[in-house]
Amino acid sequence: MDWDDLRIFLAVAREGSLSGAARTLGVNHSTVFRRIKGFEDRIGVRLFDRMPSGYALTVAGTEMQETAERVEREVEGLDRRIAGQDLRLSGEIVVATTDTMACQFLGPHLKAFCEAFPGINVDLVLDSQFYNLSKRQADIAIRPTLSPPETLVGRRLCAVAFACYAAPSYLATVDPDTILQAHKWLAVDESLAHLASAKWQRGIEAADSVQVRSNNLLGLLGAAKAGLGVATLPCFMGDPESGLARVTAPDPELASALWLLTHQDLRATARVRAFLDFMAQSLASDIDLLEGNRGG
Repeated sequence: MDWDDLRIFLAVAREGSLSGAARTLGVNHSTVFRRIKGFEDRIGVRLFDRMPSGYALTVAGTEMQETAERVEREVEGLDRRIAGQDLRLSGEIVVATTDTMACQFLGPHLKAFCEAFPGINVDLVLDSQFYNLSKRQADIAIRPTLSPPETLVGRRLCAVAFACYAAPSYLATVDPDTILQAHKWLAVDESLAHLASAKWQRGIEAADSVQVRSNNLLGLLGAAKAGLGVATLPCFMGDPESGLARVTAPDPELASALWLLTHQDLRATARVRAFLDFMAQSLASDIDLLEGNRGG
């Protein structure tokens, strides 16, 4: 059997549809259909029942999935171990981070790294969830989190402070002695409800006081700058904005932590090690901004 056939089979099994598998694999729908049909024809076994709701595994398909996943783990482990022996300071590294870190903070540090290591190309992947470093979806993660996955290794760089921010135009419309609960609030939606800052804000905002909700802190930043209300934001986002002022001081209960992470099989790869070491030193120069010590 061809490993590519097993890889495509697993994508369809996990997604339950050709279109979902095509998105995961980065190919078109017809390619997945053709490969699955050809695979079934070659082995003489039907692996999927074609249902109106999608592709469902047959009994043979379920058994195939268990075996294919064992092969997948072996192939991925071999890939990581071989990559971990790469001593070249050249090639590509895939770095996963959040859109807020990439848009509001990391740019100068990435520029400095690329100037110091011109032979290493950075593929920057932005996502609010952890990319799977075990599956080599990324080599390195730079993320604010209080609980990094146990499968990864790395270092905690510092705290990531949060405070409440609003535009001067909004603050001019309210009494300076207004209590927090009486403000108009800008809040995250349920996709970010796990954030400590979101839990804190839910405890003080009135039920009818939320003006805007967003699944992205960049959305709240824009709404706050427009004068729509008060947003709870990381200090590295709020403090550099001339169009925002702090409404509260940073609260340690709202803080996250910034981590540099990789898979243990990749930490000896020269370009991964170079990136981790360089970024740890470079980001240290901005600890005051990250920990909220530059604001007013």
